Amino acid sequence: MTEKNRNLLLRVVSAVVLLPVVLFLLAKGEYYTAVLLGFAAAACAYEYLAITLKELSPIAWGTVALVALMPVVVAWRPNDATALISGATGLVLFSAWVYHLLNGPLQDGVQRTAHLLTAFIYGHGGLTALMAIRQMPEGIWWVVAALVITWGNDTAAYFFGRFLGKHKLYPEVSPSKSWEGFFGGFVGAIGFMFIERQFFATFLTVTDCIFLGLCGSLLGPAGDLCESMLKRAYGVKDSGNIIPGHGGMLDRVDALIFNAPMVLLYVQFLRPNL
Repeated sequence: MTEKNRNLLLRVVSAVVLLPVVLFLLAKGEYYTAVLLGFAAAACAYEYLAITLKELSPIAWGTVALVALMPVVVAWRPNDATALISGATGLVLFSAWVYHLLNGPLQDGVQRTAHLLTAFIYGHGGLTALMAIRQMPEGIWWVVAALVITWGNDTAAYFFGRFLGKHKLYPEVSPSKSWEGFFGGFVGAIGFMFIERQFFATFLTVTDCIFLGLCGSLLGPAGDLCESMLKRAYGVKDSGNIIPGHGGMLDRVDALIFNAPMVLLYVQFLRPNL
């Protein structure tokens, strides 16, 4: 079996095994969802730190552990989650400063502190937002909306780019992406939203479908390109190898962690005023 066919087989098997588990835990809600998202968030933070710092110090491992708790905090104390997450952010910042002040290396302490804070926010931010969405009324369908605009955009962009792509979108960061794929992604994201509205979540409005589809088609590719920029800056192909055939966790959720906060803000603040 060729390496290409082997990777394809691994991708299919991983998807068949993992996707039902992920959907089941998302559907169950509460701590089932929180543990799933906490694990994914910790994996994202670990991968970011493994790329940028290479070797993880005790304060880095502590940051990864704290990241895992953030979605759990939302399930445990939803009314106090904002204060607890703000406090945790401050804890990472001050702990990292003091750790590197006392343990060095002094010449890299500021940069390492910045990486730890970025890992904390980048690792949990989008996935904690997804947990907050799950806690809302009809939350499971808003979570599905965040997923379908991400997957719909990515799927349509791939096929439009493969068959129609001629003009490179950002070759310095991602040589395979094209403008044709980028605009095709709008079709997929909005189309998948209308499919969800038609067959599953009839409470969704036309405005919901169009607004979330449009925003997701901008933020999702931005998240993808930003992760590609990270990998190119540090000369790595994949963010990790936690998912056989798929690479790292960041490789799988880079677009979702940009889209989820947008969905949360839309449902919480913008939609009630439309």
